Amino acid sequence: MAVTGIISAIIIGLIIGALGRLVVPGRQSIPIWLTMVIGIIAALIGTAIAGALGVADTRGIDWIELVIQVVLAAVGVILAVSLYGRRRID
Repeated sequence: MAVTGIISAIIIGLIIGALGRLVVPGRQSIPIWLTMVIGIIAALIGTAIAGALGVADTRGIDWIELVIQVVLAAVGVILAVSLYGRRRID
């Protein structure tokens, strides 16, 4: 992966994290930086999964890859909320 690929993965990851947070119902009590990190990780893993499935390079927008990334981000947000919520003492 080239430097431009990493930079674009970070930028797309930030958007994916926000979309993953929007998909999860209810209030998420995790910091925004954690949502960004989850989005970046989900974007990278989602790209790898899409590549393994052979749907990473299509003509136009890679909708299947995008859906995989958003689903991974939503799962990551749910896990982070459950783990982060347990750690906090109110």
